[in-house]
Amino acid sequence: MSAQKTCVVTGGSGFLGSHLCARFLERGFQVYAIDNFLTGNEKNLESFRKNPSFHLIRHDVSKHISFPGSVDYVLHFASPASPLDYLQYPIQTLKVGALGTHNALGLAKDKKAAFLLASTSEVYGDPLVHPQPESYWGNVNPIGPRGVYDEAKRFAEAMTMAYHRTHQVNTKIVRIFNTYGPRMRLNDGRAIPAFFSQALTGRPLTVFGEGSQTRSLCYIDDMVNGIEKLLLSGLNDPVNIGNPDELSMLELAQKIIRMTGSVSVIEHQPLPVDDPKVRRPDITLARQHLAWSPGVPLDEGLKRTVAYFKKVMEE
Repeated sequence: MSAQKTCVVTGGSGFLGSHLCARFLERGFQVYAIDNFLTGNEKNLESFRKNPSFHLIRHDVSKHISFPGSVDYVLHFASPASPLDYLQYPIQTLKVGALGTHNALGLAKDKKAAFLLASTSEVYGDPLVHPQPESYWGNVNPIGPRGVYDEAKRFAEAMTMAYHRTHQVNTKIVRIFNTYGPRMRLNDGRAIPAFFSQALTGRPLTVFGEGSQTRSLCYIDDMVNGIEKLLLSGLNDPVNIGNPDELSMLELAQKIIRMTGSVSVIEHQPLPVDDPKVRRPDITLARQHLAWSPGVPLDEGLKRTVAYFKKVMEE
């Protein structure tokens, strides 16, 4: 019988990180979540916290990571990820993108482990190419308020490729497009939790600008499937994982009002600085090399998500 594999997930109590912890526990791994709970939520770990194969390490990965045992996989997901968070914690966001990535890569190099970086569609900025293929270099304002997140991730990608080329670390880079589902924070500032919390309490749904800006929404189960496939693949260059079905923020708000039977109205507010006007992944690489594409329709994913939010609001 082969030895039990070990997986380290930085940002393990976050939305995506906690779902990845759950997935690899299901696969029979020893899973170590590293988190300082700056924006993470310990409640996200409740369903598997008592699993003897799960271990929580309270630590800021912007500081050196010391790990005594063997490691097979390092997944670096530590970072504030919503505009509300990275605008509140700009320096911490830059540090975890730079120092945190360096430390996580150092751990992978030391343990001869595969490394996966959680990058983002935000590396494309406010894109001038649509949809966005991995070959597009992006249109990012490095000194704008969103630059702390965008440039942290762009630097993290450069650092990851440097470790791959210089130290032959088996690295992967996933460019994550808008993802939603259970374990999102109601107050994290992103569109789906904001719209649902507003609709369920009868408050106006806040739509920025005219609401014509588009996003492509991928359900969490599909995202985790794509990340797992990428981790176990032979690919080292960045890969888009996201849903190529695109809709406007106004359409999403109207859909959520209908779905919840809410009496809420839509309230328009000024568009944030450097807010991308369009967002849609070209997933040709993922289809061809990972045999991956999203399978959960938006309406089904939203039903599962609203059920979770209702439960959280009742607690």
